[in-house]
Amino acid sequence: MAYIGKSPQVGNYVKLDAITTSSTNTYNLTQDSVAFVPESALHMLVSLNGVIQSPLSSFSVSGSTITFLPSSGTLSSSDTIDFIMVLGNTLDIGTPSDSTVTNAKTNFVSTSSSAGLQIKGDGTTDGTLQLNCRANSHGIKLKSPPHSAGQSYTLTFPSTAPVADKALITDGSGNLSFGTAGSLVKLASTTVSSSTALVAFDNTIITSAYDNYYITLQNVIPVSSNMDLRARCSIDNGSNFLTHECSYNYIQLNGSNTGKALQTSIIITEDEDSNSGRGMNGDITLYGVNGSTTKDALSHGFTTNYGTTTHQYAYQGFTAIDTTSAINYIKIFGDHNIASGIFTIYGRVKWNT
Repeated sequence: MAYIGKSPQVGNYVKLDAITTSSTNTYNLTQDSVAFVPESALHMLVSLNGVIQSPLSSFSVSGSTITFLPSSGTLSSSDTIDFIMVLGNTLDIGTPSDSTVTNAKTNFVSTSSSAGLQIKGDGTTDGTLQLNCRANSHGIKLKSPPHSAGQSYTLTFPSTAPVADKALITDGSGNLSFGTAGSLVKLASTTVSSSTALVAFDNTIITSAYDNYYITLQNVIPVSSNMDLRARCSIDNGSNFLTHECSYNYIQLNGSNTGKALQTSIIITEDEDSNSGRGMNGDITLYGVNGSTTKDALSHGFTTNYGTTTHQYAYQGFTAIDTTSAINYIKIFGDHNIASGIFTIYGRVKWNT
């Protein structure tokens, strides 16, 4: 808006707290007992002993301190500071009190060319947005990439709400959507360190939350050599076990290979060595455990090392499990106890949800 003559000052017009004089010329300026810093002495109206004082010649200010410059040299307790008014700090609307600014005052408006809110770096630290907990005792930060990355891009959030087990993925242009949240979710792990007959995962782990389960075995060693490692599945949490049709092959490192078919139990590996430096490693995958019109299935792949090229094997197998019901239990065991190893089960996130 245009004005004829000088534009009026816009500012914070306040009366400061009363000051009791003593044998000093310097006093603290406060408003409601809080230190107050005027723009300058020229923005102040000061009355001493009923006389308006001249800025700069009769008083000066430095920060929140006022210094009187009386002709008598020093003020005394008989002098009276009638009032001190601050007549507006130009373009200063004051500082709002904590927790007094409502969201209606912070609805920033974006345009096609500029963001509604910009958080800048200070030259040494990248721009950061912090979201605190309700008690403001801790929070998380969203931080800009470093200056050295030279990155400027926009991330556009999805137009629909997410469902369980989904994560934000990008189309390469910054448009985000909710997709499969990684293929595997770790559910449980068992570490064997002393003689153990079997390792089992029951119906508290194998549930309808996942259709397929992935089990890893790390450095599994039997108590005694020549152990066959096997697995069996159940639909009643281990009370009864299913029959299986198992077909698998193993390949010896020196080139020979052997196949076995239609085994009644799931043979994972054969003739395992109890030497501590010759453990076996591999994985077992359970497919379609929640039941369907087709039989459930299991596949496995393992390697073993007996210490020489003539005793290193790779095993690969596939098993059709004789049920269309939901499997909720699997046990891994051998014809000797297991001495050590790490057994971990993961759920594979469903792709159709």
